[in-house]
Amino acid sequence: MQSEFVHLHNHSDYSLLDGAQTISTLAETMSDLKMDAVALTEHGNLFSAIEFYKAAKKTGIKPIIGCEIYVAQGSRLDKTPKRDGGWGNNHLILLVQNYTGYLNLIKLVTTGYLEGFYYRPRIDKELLREYSDGLICLSGCLKGEVQEFAVRGNLESAKKAALEFGEIFPGRFYLELQSHGIDEEDIARKVISNLAKELDLPLVATNDCHYARKEHWEAHDILFCLGTGKDRDDPNRQRYATPEFYFKNQDEMWKLFKDYPGALENTRKIADSCDLNIPLGKTLLPSFPIPDSEPSNDPDAYLEKLCRMGINKRYSTLTPELEQRLQYELDVIKKMGFGGYFLIVMDFVRFAKKNGIPVGPGRGSVAGSLVAYCLDITTIDPLCHDLLFERFLNPERISMPDIDIDFCYERRQEVIEYIRQRYGENSVTQIITFGKLKAKQVVRDVGRVLGMNYSEVDRIAKMIPGGPGVTLEHSIQINKDLGKVAKQDQPHKELMDFSKVLEGMNRHASTHAAGVVIAPGELTDYIPLYKSSQGDVMSQYDMKSLESLGLLKMDFLGLRNLTVIDQTLSLLKEKGQKITLSKIPLDDKKTYKTFAKGNTVGIFQFESSGMREYLKKLKPTCIEDLIAMNALYRPGPMENIDEFIKRKHGRKKIRYDHPDLEPILKETYGIIVYQEQELCARLLGLQLRSRVSDCRAICFTIRHCAPMRYLACWTASSGNAHY
Repeated sequence: MQSEFVHLHNHSDYSLLDGAQTISTLAETMSDLKMDAVALTEHGNLFSAIEFYKAAKKTGIKPIIGCEIYVAQGSRLDKTPKRDGGWGNNHLILLVQNYTGYLNLIKLVTTGYLEGFYYRPRIDKELLREYSDGLICLSGCLKGEVQEFAVRGNLESAKKAALEFGEIFPGRFYLELQSHGIDEEDIARKVISNLAKELDLPLVATNDCHYARKEHWEAHDILFCLGTGKDRDDPNRQRYATPEFYFKNQDEMWKLFKDYPGALENTRKIADSCDLNIPLGKTLLPSFPIPDSEPSNDPDAYLEKLCRMGINKRYSTLTPELEQRLQYELDVIKKMGFGGYFLIVMDFVRFAKKNGIPVGPGRGSVAGSLVAYCLDITTIDPLCHDLLFERFLNPERISMPDIDIDFCYERRQEVIEYIRQRYGENSVTQIITFGKLKAKQVVRDVGRVLGMNYSEVDRIAKMIPGGPGVTLEHSIQINKDLGKVAKQDQPHKELMDFSKVLEGMNRHASTHAAGVVIAPGELTDYIPLYKSSQGDVMSQYDMKSLESLGLLKMDFLGLRNLTVIDQTLSLLKEKGQKITLSKIPLDDKKTYKTFAKGNTVGIFQFESSGMREYLKKLKPTCIEDLIAMNALYRPGPMENIDEFIKRKHGRKKIRYDHPDLEPILKETYGIIVYQEQELCARLLGLQLRSRVSDCRAICFTIRHCAPMRYLACWTASSGNAHY
């Protein structure tokens, strides 16, 4: 059933430190209010667009993507200080009608950051005229140009502005009415409703929602203080005038706007006229430049040729098993359309190695690919170490491959610059990421805004355990003292209540440490761009959103240990010792003694105090021990470390539920550590009994971490860890 009213002016926590609701909360609120459509109009950005689009669709709600843009009072390129001390912009709501409008809005918000930024990402009316197709325009809040003139009593200027927007958006411009109990809004509504009659322009009612429920207004006020850097008790701080900026139901909106003909009905009309379909799940790969000397431009044919050459270099004898595995992988890659992807990765890895930039042996599930090994993307033999290709590419689950490459920390940027030159400056950029108000952080931030004693807030924050995924609710359940904090007095109650509301919301935007996106053409034909205060240009969409769009995203990881290894090898070379990393033996007894003593400071993923203590107990004697230890040392699986150590040293008997499990579980002493082991057991039709299932330490990023253990072994063997 269609709702008669639709909220068209709303903000989530992607309107950073101003919107106090997550995308999931917004979607759930619409469902609770039985509203079948909703718009999301962040301040000057499209950060949330794809996440919102997917969440709304999943909930059965029609998503209307939009933006509350900032329009310069003059040219967007004019960044001179204003006489009145203002920022020289007005607000305007743009809503996407169709895919053309979506692409136009991408162009507008990108230009706002890249060209027009002055306090805020601004565009101007020149740009609006150029990119108005497919967009619906609402006149905005009290900061809108029409409203601002109306409140000042400058009726002619208000009329002129309304006519101009009506000309830019013919048949798609609406005069916006709001009612939050603010005196200036009363003036604006009267003037604007008269203008609507005089100019024959339609009205539309909105509520400028910044939080889901009315009772969240104080939590939003705290968040707003965080954004403005003020304490709540500061009498001179900026604040929202009333607690009315929440998602009102249809009855509440009807009571407010029943005297304005068409204002409510037009929200439905606008929603019905919006029909955006964003293609998700496609594969949008850039074209790899195949050499002119090749007889075909077919990436799959060229990939196979290179693999055939590579496999002959890697192996002295081409066995039927190797041939079958290679052909199988090539067939899957061709079927999934990822031949060009492998060529792109091979190309920049080859560039790095050719130019003496240290490259890691391979990270993640790509180590299970023989194709990657033949192309020299990885240096680990997947057959030798029983690594599964299906962990990397599963023909039954179509998704973009994920190859993370480690480069020398000091020279990683050279590889990114090569990619830019190869595929074009306007087709390559780094990726945005968003810092969250996590459990400890939100308590500290809220406590600061409330003006609470620092040492007291610090004491409370330290009650919250560290680690990924920790929430306040969970922390209260496991720490009784933390549960008592809210009962101390009103300030402590507010601290915990507000922290719970704001926990998990976005706090700031920054550049992803490793992520780079490569588009098959101009980036702004696919995604909006953002420019940080430091001048770094990046995508406005995060990793997950880019993946949903099917764009090629890569992790160019800068690893200091590779730099250390490279410098160590250079120093050894100066002393007449030349070491080839790929030829370092994996059975060096001195190296394992180093690990057994816990002398692993400076060794990648083995240098924490907890890991060093476990290594002393384990006393590893083979590379498989190190792989397993690294896999087990993480939340959840680490409870099995003591069992693993006892079985290795014979202090506990190794048992197998079935004789056929022995060859699968032998190297991990009868404990299921890797997902591959479970998969193999199930393929054999073995039903694992609960006691085995209970002690297994499956971690979905484990076995494919194996290549990084070789990096650790290199570090130790090259002399860096010998004491």
